[in-house]
Amino acid sequence: MELFSPFNVVCWLWVSLVLLLVNSGVVFSDSKYLVGLGSYDITGPAADVNMMGYANIEQIASGVHFRLRARSFIVAEPQGNRVVFVNLDACMASQLVVIKVMERLKARYGDLYTEKNVAISGIHTHAGPGGYLQYVVYIVTSLGFVRQSFDVLVDGIEKSIIQAHENLRPGSIFVNKGELLDAGVNRSPSAYLNNPTEERNKYKYDVDKEMTLLKFVDDEWGPVGSFNWFATHGTSMSRTNSLISGDNKGAAARFMEDWFDKKSVGSPYSDETIADGLPRRVSNIIPHLRNNHHELLELAASFQSPPGRPATKILSVARRVRSILRQAEKPGFVSAFCQSNCGDVSPNVLGAFCIDTGLPCDFNHSTCGGKNELCYGRGPGYPDEFESTRIIGERQFRKAVELFNKASEELNGKVDFRHTYLDFSQLEVTLPKPGGVSEAVKTCPAAMGFAFAAGTTDGPGAFDFKQGDDKGNAFWRLVRNFLKTPGKEQVDCQHPKPILLDTGEMKEPYDWAPSILPIQILRLGQLVILSVPGEFSTMAGRRLRDAVKAVLTSGNKEFNNNIHVVIAGLTNTYSQYVTTFEEYEVQRYEGASTLFGPHTLSAYIQEFTKLASSLISGQTLQPGPQPPDLLNRQLSLLTPVVLDATPPGVNFGDCSSDVPKNSTFKRGDTVTVVFWSACPRNDLMTEGTFALVEILEGKDTWVPAYDDDDFCLRFKWSRPSRLSARSQATMEWRIPQSATPGVYRIRHFGAAKSLLGSIRHFTGSSSAFVVV
Repeated sequence: MELFSPFNVVCWLWVSLVLLLVNSGVVFSDSKYLVGLGSYDITGPAADVNMMGYANIEQIASGVHFRLRARSFIVAEPQGNRVVFVNLDACMASQLVVIKVMERLKARYGDLYTEKNVAISGIHTHAGPGGYLQYVVYIVTSLGFVRQSFDVLVDGIEKSIIQAHENLRPGSIFVNKGELLDAGVNRSPSAYLNNPTEERNKYKYDVDKEMTLLKFVDDEWGPVGSFNWFATHGTSMSRTNSLISGDNKGAAARFMEDWFDKKSVGSPYSDETIADGLPRRVSNIIPHLRNNHHELLELAASFQSPPGRPATKILSVARRVRSILRQAEKPGFVSAFCQSNCGDVSPNVLGAFCIDTGLPCDFNHSTCGGKNELCYGRGPGYPDEFESTRIIGERQFRKAVELFNKASEELNGKVDFRHTYLDFSQLEVTLPKPGGVSEAVKTCPAAMGFAFAAGTTDGPGAFDFKQGDDKGNAFWRLVRNFLKTPGKEQVDCQHPKPILLDTGEMKEPYDWAPSILPIQILRLGQLVILSVPGEFSTMAGRRLRDAVKAVLTSGNKEFNNNIHVVIAGLTNTYSQYVTTFEEYEVQRYEGASTLFGPHTLSAYIQEFTKLASSLISGQTLQPGPQPPDLLNRQLSLLTPVVLDATPPGVNFGDCSSDVPKNSTFKRGDTVTVVFWSACPRNDLMTEGTFALVEILEGKDTWVPAYDDDDFCLRFKWSRPSRLSARSQATMEWRIPQSATPGVYRIRHFGAAKSLLGSIRHFTGSSSAFVVV
């Protein structure tokens, strides 16, 4: 045996080089994709701003249930195409936000990321600040444009994409699907029943029950995230709620991220702790005192509530609690629960009932004694909307964990995309007819019907409007005509919708509704995402998916029926609802809110099949007409913060209501502390917190335990009167069953504005108390 033969020397050198590179951190991979995920805080102003979704002018933000985030993934071929998908804890995407995000990405990355390969989608929470869309009808109740709401979205989306870009590493993607039966019901069943019987007979349910999940796996770090699509409205939180919340989908995302963080540090899984926030792994928490009540009380008594004090910036103290559990070099786990064809799907699964009698609402019109405002859907936690949010969020979370753990089908194949803009106010549509003939029709300028004002069982309207109204009435026509009287051509085009607001033809002070809309397809191997700028009903979504799937699989060996098609709703802009032709005829809320007339769905199907054909053939598409940028024309009537003040002798951050001295609480109790505070609009505490629960470690070290992104801790803000400069912040901590026994305190972080406009940060703390 020749130990030093030329062949052996070469082998020895090769092995040595491999070992050297492995030890130096270089990763060898045969992965087909680069994968990167990112997440950033987009919690908007938690005071004074109207919430987007219910169009209830009295629903004004006044605190935080839990924070909102933008979550992004990037998938790239190592030397080829890439796509970006951003999921927002917001009611919907905004055309103006997308325009400004694209401008920033172009300045940073050139043509790497454009509107063609970037999709920005909203989860449809109705508990986020409004004022960030550019069309009049969507910002009326928020008193016009709210720059702060807009800026935090643009900043957060950009930063989440930057994170994902910087995290790009070799990895794999797995897909899995499964049924979730108890997280959504059809809130307009009478409209659904108007679809053809033979079509309805193809489906077991009158809403889509399938969740489709992607599992992202880094070659070195293992699982780094998951995104899933499932159809149910973000209306577990009611139209009277005033706390910023991601509703059921935002909750599900928080639960799953906490579950993975907890799992990754080796903590046992516990069903009881899912919705409490992540049970923190805090070492050396005075273990010798945990079972000694008297010593805990003595230790707590030694800590008094400190006075409020200024701080240049307290985010270093009010840091994200979850960051203490993550390895600094490992990207945080990102989990997004995305919206799909949720148009007629409600999370209020117990059904709709009359609040005066307790009886079911009228089936066809969702009224009670002829009044729509008495008919409300009930969530599974009724009458507690927070509990309903938790339950529907937890049901989605549990299904996602099941799919995540069992995901085995690996995505492979091309990364590709197609995108175009279309003017939906005058789109020519060819309708196939029996016998091989066809009919040419057109879409219409946007308009909303009388039943739009009736609202839904998730959020009823007012006055004498009702769903299923295809006639209208003379009084409201008279009121309408003060704004704009629709012409005969528009009336005929929108028939049988009686027009309440002719928004597509209303142009003062600027456009009331969109007309130019984006449509987009993203492809990740055998997964295809259809980005739609609105809320498709269940059957409308089914028809669109089937039409696109038929094009992609027809004679295309690349797919061979092994294809997954998902609809990403409320993506890239917002244009309200899309129903089937048959549902439109019934004119319930969803049909009355289908802006572009009875052939809107047919237009989408026609144009998406063109995109699908282009995807197969490799042909490019014309970009289409550009949407307007109306930023410089926006008006705002929202009053700015003028001044924050406290009573004489009181500092910002002082307790106006502290915990009792030597107080003891047990798991399941609620601890309430009230601080003298200032308007949360002065500093949104982005990536920080207004509220923090800390636990004492050792004799003098306070460790963060829960913050205002946890389901168990609520931050509520209030003024004694609308014009008062004084305000208070109430912290409510519902002690989780998973809480570690020990000494705790609650802290508040805020920023106050002086009469001259300067901002001064402050902090305050409760007295220490014991949890046993």
